[in-house]
Amino acid sequence: MFEWDDAKAKKNEAKHSISFIFATRAFDDSNRITFVDNRFDYGEVRYITLARIDQRVYVLVYTIRDSVIRLISARKANSKEVKRYDNR
Repeated sequence: MFEWDDAKAKKNEAKHSISFIFATRAFDDSNRITFVDNRFDYGEVRYITLARIDQRVYVLVYTIRDSVIRLISARKANSKEVKRYDNR
């Protein structure tokens, strides 16, 4: 199950042209890579997932609250992230 803040989802789509509904398809990629986002202390555990959707690699940031995946951001992967995904 997924959830998100509607205002954040609208901002994300305006900035990155990726809807959170579309981004949930990343979890269908059995080859996705997920790791903990430990760049900052967010006050909660955040995850970064690299996944392929329709032949393109995307980056999702999310947390898990009460067994529900809460999307925080989604965007197209940059070249470094695509390489990391391809070299998994």
